[in-house]
Amino acid sequence: MTVEERLQDVRSKIAKAAAEAGREPDSISLVAVSKTFDAEHIRPTIDAGQRVFGENRVQEAQGKWPGLRAQAPDIELHLIGPLQSNKAAEAVALFDVIETVDREKIARALAEEVRRQGREIRFYIQVNTGLEPQKAGIAPDDVASFVALCRDELSMRIEGMMCIPPADENPGPHFALLAKLADENSLSKLSMGMSGDFETAIGFGATSVRVGSAIFGVR
Repeated sequence: MTVEERLQDVRSKIAKAAAEAGREPDSISLVAVSKTFDAEHIRPTIDAGQRVFGENRVQEAQGKWPGLRAQAPDIELHLIGPLQSNKAAEAVALFDVIETVDREKIARALAEEVRRQGREIRFYIQVNTGLEPQKAGIAPDDVASFVALCRDELSMRIEGMMCIPPADENPGPHFALLAKLADENSLSKLSMGMSGDFETAIGFGATSVRVGSAIFGVR
């Protein structure tokens, strides 16, 4: 299958999963995860109408997206990988949505850069639903106080929550927990589900799914 065919296949699966969940397909945004792929691999998906993309690293994204955006200025770029505070200025300058806000230090750095640069950035709180020590994210019990810090004290535009369930566990309970936490904190957006489980995530209310290998192939 070509990249374009794989993209259409993912779109069809999203529509089917949405229908089975009694939802409208256009209520779910497809974030095409283009990390490690160069501009030539990404361009066919842009030609096929894809406009929302996810990248893991600031430096890698800086190398390819300014040129691609010249081709399609309406592209929306999401940072979905861990962010160090010394990269906050570059991240705010390049990305439209940052999904990995997970600690006070990075929240303060991002809030300061938003003020300094005058950009409108949307943020997601990353939640470590599996309490995995090697994985980034706020512990579920700390979510409410962290959302309050970001939203009330730092005036950040917190749009939703994001999670990456443990690879060896059923993702359903993790998606359900994220949906519950978002509801308790009056957040409407849920970024959850990747190539192997996005259809399950849609059943639990995902408003965006992050799909890479099912579109671009194995890295």
